[in-house]
Amino acid sequence: MNNQENYQEIKEARIVNQRKGNSISLTIIIIMFILIIGGALVIALNNVGILNLSILKGQKAELNYTQTNTKLKEGIYITDVSEIVEEVMPSIVAITSKKLVSSGWPFYNNGTQYQKGAGSGIIVSKNDTELLILTNNHVVEDADELTIQFVNEKSVDGKVKGTSSKKDVAIIAIKLSELDEDTINSIKIATLGDSDALKVGNGVIAIGNALGFGQTVTVGVVSALDRPLYDGEENQKSIQMDAAINGGNSGGALLNAKGEVVGISYAKYSQNATSTQSSIEGMCFAIPISDVKDTITALMNGEEDTSDGELGIEGYMISSAQSQNYDMPIGFYISKINKDSGADKAGLEIGNIITKIEGKEVTEFVDISSVINDKKKGDKVKLTISYISGREYKEKEVEVTLT
Repeated sequence: MNNQENYQEIKEARIVNQRKGNSISLTIIIIMFILIIGGALVIALNNVGILNLSILKGQKAELNYTQTNTKLKEGIYITDVSEIVEEVMPSIVAITSKKLVSSGWPFYNNGTQYQKGAGSGIIVSKNDTELLILTNNHVVEDADELTIQFVNEKSVDGKVKGTSSKKDVAIIAIKLSELDEDTINSIKIATLGDSDALKVGNGVIAIGNALGFGQTVTVGVVSALDRPLYDGEENQKSIQMDAAINGGNSGGALLNAKGEVVGISYAKYSQNATSTQSSIEGMCFAIPISDVKDTITALMNGEEDTSDGELGIEGYMISSAQSQNYDMPIGFYISKINKDSGADKAGLEIGNIITKIEGKEVTEFVDISSVINDKKKGDKVKLTISYISGREYKEKEVEVTLT
């Protein structure tokens, strides 16, 4: 009996030990499974940037270059603009102007010769008899002849229908009867956009007859809005862009991403006298289309542009340094007065200095132009004038009617 009881106890002990061994093996398998899953999860979290293992490993800090950024799969790139260009190009024209000037040789051709100029234009409308093209006033100013070349490379003569020197816009008219069928089928009227909706950083496209070589496309972004640009007579609030423009681009189109005309290219900053000799890059300017739409409409229909009011003066600013050096008031010094202008009729004289306009001090030209640009022909403005009386300057107020 004792032997049988001992054998039974040994057998039961073996069974218990076997069960314990199986339980331990299962526990080890579960632990290993958890470790594998946990390790895979940690690696995955590190790869997506949620967990940074470099802190745990004591690795050196690294810069986050584009190729190591796994959160953003792609960067932002300049896209292909060929479809927009193809759609808009039939609306753009090249303009060649001819102006009769002195040659300096009195015995050749009566001492005169033609001087050529290059510009651009935008087909903006038509009526029953005319095709109407928008460009800059300075492109057509004093021109004796204008030749317009279309997208099919055919050319016709054009005539100036209306201009605004203040807004630097002009309308050229071409008789529809002078256009052949191929030209009529090749061209199209441009779609105008809303320049007031532009934001700094928006992508833009400039198309124009750069340097007279033919239509050229450049791209860039809006660098600034409402940028004041003094052109010697007026102060334009301009769209600043880094899309390259050069001589010949004037009057060309500035387009938004929809292919709508939002501006008219007209100037670039230069250390020299002309844009063709410019050494400053990336500072180009366009006239906002929304600022001149009423003027364009008036000029297209042969109407007087009442928004084109002006004082009728030329001159320069007296700075604070000049004021101290020459004992003169700070303000706008009048060096020329146009005959029969509002300034002439109000009795202003050369040598007068405008120190205030509508009660506001004049310390730079934009102080005057910003007031005048918001007024129309026939509107009145109050000026404070400093004039010489004996050996000193005295002040008086003058009311000028814009003409």
